[in-house]
This record gives sequence, structure tokens and C-alpha cells, in this order.
Amino acid sequence: MPELPEVEVVRRGVARWVVGRTVSSARFLHPRVTRRHVAGPDDAGARTRGLAVADAVRRGKYLWLPLATPDGRAEEAMVVHLGMSGQLLVEAADAPEEKHLRAVWTFDDGGEDLRFVDQRTFGGIAVVPLVATPDGGPGGLGETPDGSWSGSLPAPVAHIARDPLDPAFDDAVFARRLRERTTGLKRALLDQTLVSGVGNIYADEALWRAKLHYARPTRSVTPAQAAALLVGLREVMTAALDAGGTSFDSLYVNVNGASGYFDRSLAVYGQEGRPCPRCGALVRRDAFMNRSSFSCPVCQPVPRSPHW
Repeated sequence: MPELPEVEVVRRGVARWVVGRTVSSARFLHPRVTRRHVAGPDDAGARTRGLAVADAVRRGKYLWLPLATPDGRAEEAMVVHLGMSGQLLVEAADAPEEKHLRAVWTFDDGGEDLRFVDQRTFGGIAVVPLVATPDGGPGGLGETPDGSWSGSLPAPVAHIARDPLDPAFDDAVFARRLRERTTGLKRALLDQTLVSGVGNIYADEALWRAKLHYARPTRSVTPAQAAALLVGLREVMTAALDAGGTSFDSLYVNVNGASGYFDRSLAVYGQEGRPCPRCGALVRRDAFMNRSSFSCPVCQPVPRSPHW
């Protein structure tokens, strides 16, 4: 599933090519794509037509487009969750339709369409109200211009925590809330209500950088270790952004259809049996929450009382 860097790469592309344009039509071509929009696809389309895309904003793995009326007010947003294989593509209006095309937006300037392609149809789109938030508005790297929607989040995103690259992320609060939990360190990192945008790939990479085992009990993490973990998360996510994200197959691409290449720089994730770049020990893979966890057995020793 795309994590923060991949969603941010897509957000930047949408911001460049779509923001400021007015929607002239919206077509939804598969019933599952609007399953999160209770009123159905016709309603979702009707609520976007004639509105301008005011911005492209992200919090963690969620991406949304505030929709502004001609007088500049934005009370709703189109929320896009990419799921396992969702792609937002900017394509010429006369380009052939993709095999797994699920939705198409056209614009009144007659320029390129915005298309949602999703092979596995785990992703989804909904038009939802923007709600006021007490913590000062949307997180992520998107710039929030002045306007009626500033300081608001889409209702389905309101419970999602800020991410480590958000300028408003509070390191001390993260460390305190981490120690208050009774679980393993990686399980906590994957909880989007604690810290958002972190998935399996970047959790493993950040834990390797911080020299912490994924099963370390959260209550035993010192402030210095929490700080090192945040440094690791920020380093690996920034490097992944610079590389366009991580692509293990053709299902993750940016809005122009290009793959990211951060997979060439991964230290432990997916590197079972290969030497650790730091100490040379062979990377190990463990079963973890119906997936895999990769670590160095020397740099990241199993804690005396692990929390599996």
C-alpha cells in the first residue's frame, strides 16, 4: 500500500496539473469506487461539477481536494484513498482508456483529464464535508492558502494523526504517547492515530536506522530512542520523496505514469539473506501481522522481553 512518500509524490503532481481548474464532469465507472460515498456515484459527480479544485492536501496516506465555489468558499472536499493499487493520472482527453479505469474528471478549460485507475479496486473516492479542527488545520506537506476551508479537515480524516514531516508535528507528544501504549514498537508505528503515513516499508527502514527491534515494548522506549526513531523516519521518508517513492511493481506510479526508484536504496525491507549495509550480518525476515518484518539480527537485537 502506498505510504507517505508515495502519496505525497501524487499530491505534488495533482497540485501542479489540476489545482485551480474547474470540474466540468465526473464519471464513475465501477460501483466500488464510490462505496465510501453513501449517496452513490451520481451524487458524487453532481457535487463536484462546476467547482474549482482549490488545493491538493495530504495527511498521512490520505489525499483530498478542497472544492471551491466561484466566490472562493470550500465547504466540501473530494477524498481519495489509493488503497493497494490506486493511481491518479493526468492524461490527454483523447488518450485511450486504461484497462482498470474507475473514474474520470474533465475540466472546463478543455485540458488534460484526471483519471483514477485501480486494478484491485481497494481504493475509493468520496465527497465529504470539511470540518473545523482544533489543531490548526490539515497536516502534510501541502501549503494551505487563506480561505474558508483553512483550518479544516475532511470528516473521515479528522482522527488521523499528523505525520513526521508535518511542521506542526510535536516530537515530545509523540514520545509521551508512545510510552503510554502497551504494545510493540512497530505495531505502534503502524497506528495512524499515533503517527500517520508510516507503513510496513518505512517502519522497517526507520527502525533499522534507529537500531531498534520491531518488537521492543513501547513502554521501554527512552526519549532519546524516540527522538532517534523520528530522525530515522524523517531521513528515510525524505530520501524516498527525492527518489519519487518506492515501486515494487507497476501499480504505484506518479500522475505522469512514472515509477519511483527508492527500492534501490532500501537497507532491510525486502532484503532477506542480504548483508546489512551497516554491519554485514544477513538480514532476517519474520512473520508480522499477516505480513513480513525485516531487520538486522546484530544491529537490532531482540529485546529481553519482546512484545510480539
